[in-house]
Amino acid sequence: MRKTILTGDRPTGPLHLGHYVGSLQQRVTLQRAHATYVLIADLQALTDHADVPDRVREHVVGVALDYLSVGLDPDAATVVVQSQVPELAELTVYFLNLVTVARLQRNPTVKDEMGQKGFAADVPAGFFVYPVSQAADIAAFKAHLVPVGDDQLPMIEMAAEIVRRFNRTYPGAGGPVLVEPEALLGRVSRLPGTDGGPKMSKSLGNVINLSDDADTVARKVRGMFTDPQHLRAQDPGRVEGNPVFAYLDAFDPDAAGVAELKARYRAGGLGDTVVKARLLEVLEAFLGPIRRRRAEWARELPAVHRVLREGTARGRAVAAATLSEVREAMRLYGQGEAATGTRE
Repeated sequence: MRKTILTGDRPTGPLHLGHYVGSLQQRVTLQRAHATYVLIADLQALTDHADVPDRVREHVVGVALDYLSVGLDPDAATVVVQSQVPELAELTVYFLNLVTVARLQRNPTVKDEMGQKGFAADVPAGFFVYPVSQAADIAAFKAHLVPVGDDQLPMIEMAAEIVRRFNRTYPGAGGPVLVEPEALLGRVSRLPGTDGGPKMSKSLGNVINLSDDADTVARKVRGMFTDPQHLRAQDPGRVEGNPVFAYLDAFDPDAAGVAELKARYRAGGLGDTVVKARLLEVLEAFLGPIRRRRAEWARELPAVHRVLREGTARGRAVAAATLSEVREAMRLYGQGEAATGTRE
């Protein structure tokens, strides 16, 4: 059966290699096998960037360029701008009645992100409830599968819980109205940060962006964290927890060559500069074509805006159809018999 995929990103900055291995790679691979919707979640971006709306607006186009440069085909994948689909905000309001504050507080992804951003009791309400907005996005498109990194699994679990509760509370005449989603993990679900942190994060500045030029990539690779105990080339080094090897595992097509480098590094006699030189070679082979495609699309910005307008129109039609079913199941005034004036 051809399933529906919904995935997306917040336009708070350029997309990076962590986004690619966590989700973008799967989108490109699956876009023709399934009905694929990719959401640029600008409303969710405003939950912690409300004071810089111009920056969020600018990054909508930047994220679209990243999508097109990595191989998303607008004829196969529908790119949708969240703020232009009001049905998503409407469904969020309905879902907020089906989840408790305590449940939101237990979400480990939200807790981690609140800690990273320094939020405490002054967390913006929109940010606190953004998992509910994300659940509404998924449900409005009746997505079966959501490509994510493993750090986002709690979000998909919460979305599935909300959908189950909605279907129990508001059973449709022909069966469940909404589809319960499942997470779709990639081969590599997350990359560590260049600083050795557990994951790449725009807010921490430990990322290699898909749009970085060759000099920037070289500077970031040369500055990458490795094994702090590997002080001399002849010393044995640790591969586990070493970001350079994690990136080689993710991007180097020569798995046997990577295995040989690991063995030499563990035994001693292989310097960090040699390993980083190999990583830089691999990343340039990967990012070079992406840069060229991005530059081509950037020269045709009217075409990029057309992709966004047309994709958003198609996406809104899907969401509107779902919301019509949702309102009917919820017995809202103006639906069904009430719309005809036959119910007192």
